[in-house]
Amino acid sequence: MIGRKFLLGSAAAALAACSALAPKFEKPEISVAGVEMAGGNLLQQNFRVKLNVRNPNNRDLPVTRLHADLNVGGEHAASGDNDHAFVVPARGSTDIDLTVTANLALTLLKLAQRPDGGSGAIDYDVTGSASLDLPFLHDLPFRQKGSFSLRGAQ
Repeated sequence: MIGRKFLLGSAAAALAACSALAPKFEKPEISVAGVEMAGGNLLQQNFRVKLNVRNPNNRDLPVTRLHADLNVGGEHAASGDNDHAFVVPARGSTDIDLTVTANLALTLLKLAQRPDGGSGAIDYDVTGSASLDLPFLHDLPFRQKGSFSLRGAQ
């Protein structure tokens, strides 16, 4: 019985030591550097979105995959993936291209049906995750919120 408690205590201490050794990473900052239409039709549009990934950490950030979802006005508007590995240097940044598939016609139709007629500002929310090639940290989620004005876009 004492041996079993000692074994359980040792296992708990080993797990705690491993988590203490795991590197602490700040979330990367991701911003849109450019958008280019890559084709599509009324039901689906494809865009090449250039994202700037800034690494606030003091270690390189090896990314194996990046996924992002865009919600506009509370409606899912687009999603995309980048399965090409890249490294963001320590305290540096890297631009990457992400192919995004959207149904903007449906999103705009839903926004036009809002009580305010889709005028004024529209909230957006970008969520996603970066899959990392690190021994103790494999998935790094991110989220950015903001709004943009439709008044200047008309």
